[in-house]
Amino acid sequence: MAGATLLGWGTVPAYRGDAAGQVAAVWQQLKSPVVVPLLRLAVALCLAMSVMLFAEKVYLAAVVLATRLLGRRPELRYRWEPIRGGEDGDLEAAAGGSAAYPMVLVQIPMYNEREVYGVSIGAACGLSWPADRIIVQVLDDSTDPAIRELVRAECERWASKGVNIRYEVRDSRRGYKAGALREGMKRGYARGCDMVAIFDADFQPEPDFLQRAVPFLVHNPDLALVQARWKFVVRDEMR
Repeated sequence: MAGATLLGWGTVPAYRGDAAGQVAAVWQQLKSPVVVPLLRLAVALCLAMSVMLFAEKVYLAAVVLATRLLGRRPELRYRWEPIRGGEDGDLEAAAGGSAAYPMVLVQIPMYNEREVYGVSIGAACGLSWPADRIIVQVLDDSTDPAIRELVRAECERWASKGVNIRYEVRDSRRGYKAGALREGMKRGYARGCDMVAIFDADFQPEPDFLQRAVPFLVHNPDLALVQARWKFVVRDEMR
């Protein structure tokens, strides 16, 4: 009896003092009732999300295919005619102030855009539209004083060329980009504009963008928004 007692007394403390053994024991106890169900739930969620993404891709592909087969292009669904201001719609002839061209406010919200501020402002200032019927508004929320100075200098450079461009800053970044756009609309000169074109800081619109987009709004009173296709200028840097 004594031998048996001594053997048992020496074995139990050795097992209890083994941390790895204790962890293994706990793992065995929790694996089946807790860990396995959680893993199964995670797998089910991943499968569900994969199915949702696949369904979205199929839906978008079906929409694109149907649009092309049925000819549901915007030019066919909505009335579109070029705006004719001067003789045969010549912009130079209309530059004297043709009322046929709506007054357009171009808003460009920016935030420390060192890489793209120049090309973005240049693209907006290069839009083909009567000079007296467009205002370019640069809304600079940059926190870097050096970048803010660069953006301001670029605006002054275009202003010296006769472009109606306004450089706007505010005391806080409340509302972030949407807040900047809202503040820009409060300016007195903005209230006199008929339409607003919003370009992100890395957008480079083609010169004829307004000529192609604005007629949809002019000739279709039931439309309030025209959204155009765009792509990132700095897409490689955003990965």
